[in-house]
Amino acid sequence: MAKLSRWRALLLAPAVALAGLAAAPAAHADTTICGQFDSTPVSGGQYIVQNNEWGDTIQQCLDVTDDGFSVTTGNHNVATNGAPAAYPSIYAGCHYGNCSTGSGLPLQVSAFGNPQSSVNFTTAAGQWDASYDIWFDTQPNPSGQNDGEELMIWANHAGAPEPAGSQVGTATIEGATWDVWESRMNNGGIGWNDVSYVRQNPTNAITVNIKDFTNDSLGRGYISSAWYLTSVQFGFEPWQGGPGLGVNSFSFTTNGNTGGGGSGGQEVVGQGSGRCLDIQNLGTADGTPVQLWDCGGNWNQLWSYSDGQLVNPQSGKCLDVADAGTVDGTQVRLWSCDSTAAQQWQVNSNGTITNPNSGKCLDAVNQGTGNGTLIQIWDCYGGGGTQANQVWSLH
Repeated sequence: MAKLSRWRALLLAPAVALAGLAAAPAAHADTTICGQFDSTPVSGGQYIVQNNEWGDTIQQCLDVTDDGFSVTTGNHNVATNGAPAAYPSIYAGCHYGNCSTGSGLPLQVSAFGNPQSSVNFTTAAGQWDASYDIWFDTQPNPSGQNDGEELMIWANHAGAPEPAGSQVGTATIEGATWDVWESRMNNGGIGWNDVSYVRQNPTNAITVNIKDFTNDSLGRGYISSAWYLTSVQFGFEPWQGGPGLGVNSFSFTTNGNTGGGGSGGQEVVGQGSGRCLDIQNLGTADGTPVQLWDCGGNWNQLWSYSDGQLVNPQSGKCLDVADAGTVDGTQVRLWSCDSTAAQQWQVNSNGTITNPNSGKCLDAVNQGTGNGTLIQIWDCYGGGGTQANQVWSLH
């Protein structure tokens, strides 16, 4: 059983100190970092990407993008019953004095609105975990090791490694079941609680309402409402492998806005299918189709309804009738918000969602209920009631 955080604490402090010796330029597409403890700001300094290879000596390189990275070299092979080779990651906030800009952190737990983060990532062969590492401290601006809680959220993992400590229970949070692990850590006389939530149904894209996990940890007595959230990180702990792991997109906000605008969003669930309005393949490009898919709380299934528009907060783009069409069967898709009639929707008391420009209903093609069923506009059912493939609930 890997005692992850104990080893991370012992080795991360010098890593960050080395990274801070010289200010790195803001990263853009195709920026590469290969130094063992290199880091670089991205998204105009809003986030920081760190290589953080502290448990192995082979060269590990990251191809850094504006809001993510991919591991390009560094095929690790360390024992799975010990510490991982590295924690290549992206984060908001301050960690060992290395701070991003405009994060809104530190933030006292008692002052939480809805701190939220979304991530979309790619996995590869090997033995690893893909996890959030969220740090809390008893003080707002620690210069080194945090002394409150390290809250890890394992969205996915492969192979033998397990979290530090032992499993103390399970929790149902945001529609998923999580195994909860806990351990008490100590580094040079500074102690903290290490609490890990391991998703029983792994995913490669997730929106995390940090308050939900914090509340669960509060109820278990592992955290105090007087403590401060100091950083929100997401990355990979590889024991074996590494190349091919990558973060495609990452976002963080202290109060529910995870991307281009609006709130954290709601799921739009079809009555006939019980499935969610879903952006196909986690796409963000104009024209990406919208479909039905099993609800999972992922960012590509969240919509904010405001001023007649349904906006996906992560992409900042709108639910759109293709080419402002008005005929039956016109595709519904994702498109840059432009406040045109193609993007106006009316949520009705009978559960239908209509596009006033066409007078037609949001409709699952061919009354389909399966994953991948595309969405269109169609004449609203005229039989004096409603039709299940045109009835939706927002929650």
